[in-house]
Amino acid sequence: MDRSELESRISNDTSPVFAARELLRESYNADAEAFRQGADVRALVHARANTIDKVLRLIWNRYPFSRSSDIALVAVGGYGRGELHPHSDIDLLILTRHGIEEAWQDDLGAFVTLLWDLKLDIGHSVRSMEECLSSARQDITILTNLLETRTIAGPDGLRAELSELVYSDEVSSDRDYFLAKREEQQQRHKKYGDTEYNLEPNVKGSPGALRDIQTIGWITKRHFGLQNIADLTRFSILTEEEHQILHQGETFLWQLRYGLQLIADRNENRLLFDHQRALAEMLGYKDEGKRLGVELMMQSYYRTVLALAELADVILQYYDEAIIGEGSEDEIRPLNKRFQIRNLYIEAINNQVFAYAPYAIMEIFVLVAQHPEIKGIRATTIRSLRAHRHLIDDAFRSDLAVTTLFMELLRTPHALDQTLSAMKKYNVLGRYLPEFGQIIGQMQHDLFHIYTVDAHTMRVIRNMARLNSTDVRNEYPLASRLIHRLPKLETLFIAGLYHDVAKGRGGDHSELGAIDAEAFCERHHLSERDTQLVSWLVENHLLMSMTAQRKDISDPDIIQAFARAMPSQAHLDYLYILTVCDISATNPKLWNTWRASLLRQLYIEAKRALRRGTDTPVDRQAWIRATREEARQILHAQKMTDEQIDPIWETVDEDYFLQDSTVDIAWQTAAIIRHGDNPDPLVLIRDTRGGPTDGYSQIIIYMKDRVALFAATTAVLEQLNLNIVDARINSSEGPHSISSYVVLDEQGQPLGVDPTRKERVRKRLIEELDDPEDYPDIIHRRTPRQLKHFAFPTEVTFSNDTINQRTVMEVITPDRPGLLARIGQVLLEHRVRLTNAKIATLGERVEDVFFITDEHGEPLRDPGVCQALQQDLCQMLDDIE
Repeated sequence: MDRSELESRISNDTSPVFAARELLRESYNADAEAFRQGADVRALVHARANTIDKVLRLIWNRYPFSRSSDIALVAVGGYGRGELHPHSDIDLLILTRHGIEEAWQDDLGAFVTLLWDLKLDIGHSVRSMEECLSSARQDITILTNLLETRTIAGPDGLRAELSELVYSDEVSSDRDYFLAKREEQQQRHKKYGDTEYNLEPNVKGSPGALRDIQTIGWITKRHFGLQNIADLTRFSILTEEEHQILHQGETFLWQLRYGLQLIADRNENRLLFDHQRALAEMLGYKDEGKRLGVELMMQSYYRTVLALAELADVILQYYDEAIIGEGSEDEIRPLNKRFQIRNLYIEAINNQVFAYAPYAIMEIFVLVAQHPEIKGIRATTIRSLRAHRHLIDDAFRSDLAVTTLFMELLRTPHALDQTLSAMKKYNVLGRYLPEFGQIIGQMQHDLFHIYTVDAHTMRVIRNMARLNSTDVRNEYPLASRLIHRLPKLETLFIAGLYHDVAKGRGGDHSELGAIDAEAFCERHHLSERDTQLVSWLVENHLLMSMTAQRKDISDPDIIQAFARAMPSQAHLDYLYILTVCDISATNPKLWNTWRASLLRQLYIEAKRALRRGTDTPVDRQAWIRATREEARQILHAQKMTDEQIDPIWETVDEDYFLQDSTVDIAWQTAAIIRHGDNPDPLVLIRDTRGGPTDGYSQIIIYMKDRVALFAATTAVLEQLNLNIVDARINSSEGPHSISSYVVLDEQGQPLGVDPTRKERVRKRLIEELDDPEDYPDIIHRRTPRQLKHFAFPTEVTFSNDTINQRTVMEVITPDRPGLLARIGQVLLEHRVRLTNAKIATLGERVEDVFFITDEHGEPLRDPGVCQALQQDLCQMLDDIE
């Protein structure tokens, strides 16, 4: 049937449901195909609204009440604007003059029921004129919906009369409405972390997205009584350029939303990982070199909402002055010949300041930094900045006045990240530092880097600036002390600004970034020593985290090698602070007490090595003898005898005396002595010193050695929802083994926060491990939704540690429940012994390092054995669903 026949059947059939559904289905499919072929999304959005109008009007006109002048079918909200995406809510108001007449009751019920039969996302209300006004006075959302109305069927006079009243002060004053919508927007932004840079943003509700555009429209309509936001240009609120930014930004977001709802087949506004790749492909984004098409799409999104956020600042500030500040006298305070503060906003004396003094583009941000009372930049000056940004060219970047001002900005004590973020928002920072401009909005399609590169960089700078505050001493105790020892903070800030600036170019971003950082330092006239320091920090910014998380830092040789890479103690101090600020700005879940303790331990040991001299290596045997002697003295003080101590120590590897402190060794040995001949496993759990929220929990298990002990223990700990971050197995000559596991709970905290849970863990381990025939099953939990979209093949690599006579096996694989237990199972099947493990989960990616030997305690020297182990691990891990 053609469209006209379907429309006829909707009007005349006994039941119009089939014909209406068919018309809607054909229209939906035709529009979807047109979108895939590149049709104008604006035309499609309005066309869907027109189609729904037609169907609703035909159905409405089937009923006798449609001929009354006292009832009308009115579209409100987004539908009232004539905008419908494939699965948008269809908000309807059945508007009556005085209420529902008795003769309409049954027919109205039948009408609403029929709408539900059409399977549309209908939201409807039935209200009289007075009920609408009463509800609008009480609920800002209802008032907002009633600002945007269209008559679908019935007399338009009813809607026009209501609209006139809704726009009047009888319902809400201009001031009250503006304050309510501004507060609503602030709360919504807070919900999304006050950032445009969420990994899975909401194209409707996130900062800078469609709801912000709509908020501007609502405030405008209420203030001027406009029906079309395009009419703003008539009131000089928007320039032509700004209207174009608004129009193009909205069109782009509409494309994302339209395609997203087609892919999800529901009213979906979240750019979930589930849909991002498919949407990028639908919109024609292709991979470019090492940049994925989905990353390019998301960069377009982030840059669009950043531009819209800048524009929203201008418009809302205008309304703040026009509505809130109306009738009040301006408070003006001159700053210099070019700038003044008006009502706590900085402004240029005139709009030509940047034209005759381009360096003022940089100066204004220095003044903002030096005057913390300034709330922001005045709208007229933001526009002037935008009009003169083209002056930021190579000559500007090399101008001594400009480079001096930028260095002054870095040296001014203040919330530097906020000033740099403002420079980024107003597109000054990206132009002044073109290499930084390339990473604005650049995401990395994984769960480890939860911020775009530029947003991460701003968080690094924020962490650095906060270290001077007493508020963070508990969070970063060592870094907050070291920050005061740094001779020049600006060198740290520059390293933070440049440490990831070369990401996405291909090649080693640390090396490429170091070249850019060196060029920056030379252009800004830093000394040769400071230039070399900044360049070294950028090139080596991953060295400390990689050493702490992937190498055995209890090994003196590892410490010695790391210390040799430090040109001086100052380099170590700078690198430690940069590393702490970098890790904690990458992902909130990444920075935990265990990583903090690893970095602190590495820093302290490297500092000792530097004092001792890197040309004086540690004597391993002397270290072991000293550790044993000191631990023995502690045990003697507790009335323990050598006859009790020596049989235990003779059964463990020498590495045992390298890995733990003397206090820990004495604590463990004393507990084993007290345990005596008890056949049950001995399970010790304690937190690191310094309080229940400091550090991590260490679990020590002493029991008869079992071949499946690692697999069984990790299975139990994973069933208990504990995150294993480190594991060591010490077993050699005797029948017993001492295993050590470092664990954190789901929030990255030690178990001391919940003492009863600690006892439950201890009892559960004893129950599960006492019988080798009854070891627990590996947990089977569903892999989380986000992890499923980042699957990649498992990588297993081997290298031999000739100094410690062991093999280092690195496993890189997607994270999923039961992972460690499965790895332990494969090692068991290949008769491979595990002596140590470094566990690192980076978003969806696990990068674990296992130190292993054969059953005789020797490294795996046979390539065939390594190849078979590699194949079985890959097959086992890649088959997990």
